[in-house]
Amino acid sequence: MYVWVKVKGDVEGYVFPITPGRIIIEADGVPFAVAKEALRLAAQKLPVTTKLVVRRDYDFKNEN
Repeated sequence: MYVWVKVKGDVEGYVFPITPGRIIIEADGVPFAVAKEALRLAAQKLPVTTKLVVRRDYDFKNEN
């Protein structure tokens, strides 16, 4: 699977192989609800099926 990314400037774009199981976006330093919504919006723009994964040791009670 490849993701096509358009960039500003002279470069038309580039292709990067995405393999199953690869973490492509991480969020840190924001509340879980904000990160979840941001990642949901980002996932809509990707041409691949995505899944939200949360660390096992993440503490939902003491969010930042």
